[in-house]
Amino acid sequence: MVQFYNKRGTAEQWIKEGKQAVKMTRLSCHRFRSNQVRLALSLLAYNLGNLWRRLALPKRIENWSLTSLQQRLVKTGGRLVKHARYYWLLLAESHLTKRLFGSMLRRIAGLSLPAG
Repeated sequence: MVQFYNKRGTAEQWIKEGKQAVKMTRLSCHRFRSNQVRLALSLLAYNLGNLWRRLALPKRIENWSLTSLQQRLVKTGGRLVKHARYYWLLLAESHLTKRLFGSMLRRIAGLSLPAG
């Protein structure tokens, strides 16, 4: 019984996170089909965020909520500067450090590609 109740609480946390991070319940269109598409896109964004959190984030921040990831890592201001032979990615001061960004890139590079 306790395990079942804990699973219910976890599911409610996921729903709450989806509402806050990707505005899953914001269905403001007048047509049913438009709302259906909007909800599907929100679910896709939520699932991509979870996939990113589980596969690419370092251990020390993998438990951050999607809202925290969005505010601290994704919504970081920056500028891409092109020089003659290379590019510089200049990021605003935030939680996304060079070390953290490099760690995420190494984890992504280490993922295996599907066969076929």
